[in-house]
Amino acid sequence: MSDMIIPRIDAAALLASDTAAKEAARVAAGGVGFMTVYNTPISEGRVKDVIAAYQAFFDLPAADKAAFDMAKTGSNRGWGAPGSEQVDPDANPDYKQVFDCGFELPKGDPLTQLSCYAPNLWPAVPEGFAALLRDYYAQATGFALDLLCAIAEATGEDGDYFRPLFDRPMALLRGNYYPERPEWAGENDFGIATHTDYGCLTLLATDGSPGLEVRKRGGGWIPVSAQPGEFVINFGEMLEMWTNGRIKATPHRVIGPDHARVSVPLFFNPNHDANVAPIGSGDVINAREHLDKRYAETYVHLNKA
Repeated sequence: MSDMIIPRIDAAALLASDTAAKEAARVAAGGVGFMTVYNTPISEGRVKDVIAAYQAFFDLPAADKAAFDMAKTGSNRGWGAPGSEQVDPDANPDYKQVFDCGFELPKGDPLTQLSCYAPNLWPAVPEGFAALLRDYYAQATGFALDLLCAIAEATGEDGDYFRPLFDRPMALLRGNYYPERPEWAGENDFGIATHTDYGCLTLLATDGSPGLEVRKRGGGWIPVSAQPGEFVINFGEMLEMWTNGRIKATPHRVIGPDHARVSVPLFFNPNHDANVAPIGSGDVINAREHLDKRYAETYVHLNKA
């Protein structure tokens, strides 16, 4: 399979250890580093509801969103204004908006002092926003863990090794709002500039419209999209390191569409105290420290701090 092809894989078959699905996942994970999956446990209707809820939040006046501005919290929870992230130091800050939420620990749990488990910030408007996203978060993290273990198995790793390391995942659910590409945008302006994801597995829901581009190993770009209920899957730097390079983290970008769009990635990462050093190396690399370092390089408010 050439690295110009991003395979479309039956998720149910992969989770059932179907030979052909596993082989497609192995080639994709170790090659282009992207795949799309269909026949998933998350319905088209659920994804459309989640996208609509994020859109309703992003449509609020800036003053209403500012009450949830993550630049004031010192963590990655709540609203990120345009220009609040700079994933590529050679490009301008990304002009997208975001809204982030994460794993919720019981109130008073000492781990809530860590930024990776900071309390979520929930707006009262749109109505039902928190309940919908909490429900989707639970469904998406469950599916992501099953996928991660199945893909690890397909590449020759022990899927069972990973499962217990994700029972309080540093998983970040994000709504991205990409406005129509501004007229002022130049060659250094992006919806999100070229980057690799930082963690393990990204489960991306989209409205089906184009925008995301994947860098080919030999240069050039491949567009990728998925209809609601299907997902784009890619892998982060942490998983590439953890699996001794068997699974690849691939650079990707969004130049910016000619129309506004919302996408919903789940950045699925392990427990804060997981050792993500190459398996069998005897080294220790703390998952939270790895992510904190990368976040500090990306979030403008953390970078300044």
